[in-house]
Amino acid sequence: MFFASDNAGPAHPKVMEALVAANNGYAMGYGADPIMDEVRAQVRDIFEAPEAAVYLIINGTAANSVLLASMTKPWETIFCTQCAHIHEDECNAPEFYTQAKLTLVPTTDGKMTSDDLRQTILGEENRGVHGPQRGPLSITQVTEKGTVYTLDEIRALASTAQDFGMQTHLDGARFANALVALDCSPAEMTWKAGIDTVSFGGTKNGALGVEACVIFNPEIAWEFELRRKRGGHLLSKHRYLSAQMQAYLADGLWLDMARSANARCAQLAEGLRKHDAVNMLFEPQANMIFFEMPRRAHKRMLDAGAVYYVMNGDPETGDPDTPLVGRLVCDWSMTEEGVSRFVDLLNG
Repeated sequence: MFFASDNAGPAHPKVMEALVAANNGYAMGYGADPIMDEVRAQVRDIFEAPEAAVYLIINGTAANSVLLASMTKPWETIFCTQCAHIHEDECNAPEFYTQAKLTLVPTTDGKMTSDDLRQTILGEENRGVHGPQRGPLSITQVTEKGTVYTLDEIRALASTAQDFGMQTHLDGARFANALVALDCSPAEMTWKAGIDTVSFGGTKNGALGVEACVIFNPEIAWEFELRRKRGGHLLSKHRYLSAQMQAYLADGLWLDMARSANARCAQLAEGLRKHDAVNMLFEPQANMIFFEMPRRAHKRMLDAGAVYYVMNGDPETGDPDTPLVGRLVCDWSMTEEGVSRFVDLLNG
């Protein structure tokens, strides 16, 4: 039972089969492979955006960083939450690629509000040549706390950004999990809500390693291509990215995997709520749970074996009654039996 991260789960067999099939013979490199033509059409169809520019990159940090660099000038600042992945988990890669700074917006349950965004933008002011200029807004969906922005919340945030002449980027590493949680269309969660660019994740949801960078603002597409190449993220044997994304999108596989991960998370949350020692820190809305329970309970779980998840302290050392925060993430391959086993261990 491995709940540490959806990055740790296996790639779906259909994705692996597609890679094997793509390995036959020869294909032009750098995105000129015929599979990429099909992927571009698939993504445009899914997003109801026939003019969207679509590019593939191998991981989420690069996708976020190159997209933001294409939207940001070095003298600007990017607005994001205090717990955004681009702030906490990307080793300053967005700052490296953009040469800009990040300005952090306070959150409640991992989400910023349009009012807090507006106040943060105004608080940063615009001091002419002496201060950072207003760059794009970046929204993380699903948030790093496992919560999901509603469509109204996304629209309000993007509208606030537009009031200040700012574009909006969506970090969608768990895009599919958010989409099935909201039961909406990709278009509704993106360009129809005012989003300009999307990091459309595949890696956390059953791919081996591929993210689609979807650009609804055609003015920045060429700059993205140049920055992707200059940043070392244009793969020569690109067909192996294309094959993954093609299989990922075919016949709704990406949605099926997200539904499975979310369902297992809901099952897990139900089991946790029944335990008196467990305190849920946020309402889990997709495939990730943050919870708190005494150190002794964490230790007992880990000692029982076959359980792995992330926590914020040492289960072996310290006051056994001290509460520690744990994070549980369900990927597409997690089974009902695996979740039940975890809950049974918790109940002793």
